[in-house]
Amino acid sequence: MESNKLNKSESKYYNTACLMDEALIFLLEKKEYAFITIKEICEKAGVNRSTFYLHYDTIDDLLSECIEYLGNKISKKFNNKTINKAVINSSKLDDLLLITPDYLLPYLDFLKENKAVYKIAYSQPNILKEQYVINHLYKNIFQPILDRFLVPKNEQKYMMNFYLSGIGAVMIEWIRNDCKEETSTIVNILTKCLNLNNIAY
Repeated sequence: MESNKLNKSESKYYNTACLMDEALIFLLEKKEYAFITIKEICEKAGVNRSTFYLHYDTIDDLLSECIEYLGNKISKKFNNKTINKAVINSSKLDDLLLITPDYLLPYLDFLKENKAVYKIAYSQPNILKEQYVINHLYKNIFQPILDRFLVPKNEQKYMMNFYLSGIGAVMIEWIRNDCKEETSTIVNILTKCLNLNNIAY
């Protein structure tokens, strides 16, 4: 029997959630998180308070969803013609690097554009349940590259925990510093730290 459950992306809830996510992002650019009210979010999103409480208990719940919403938008910043799994699978091993400006710059630009949201999220670890930027990099770039180098699956998770923790720490420090350095500067730092073109197995 076919399920009557709507796909989230096709549901009315999803559209309403997007409006509230975008309202929170807008308000975070205007004022401190602690002073944002549910009333303001609802007014900006064009929904009533009962709709808000139908989906969230607190603004923290909305912030948590907002991080996921932004994470899902990252792929739109990504130039798939430059780097994707197909490109990785067809490239020479000598040409495969875990960190290059081609695919790291779009991620850092995205973080900078949404720094107000991520600054709050990183200051509240309970809100940032997953580092969506990091996870997207891992799933779409790092893991396929490690597969090409025949790195065993049971070793990949340990290697990636090590390297992704470092990348995440650099991103957090950059966001805490209000993204004052140019994205190219951060790319250069990460490239120096994490250039892994010698992981032959």
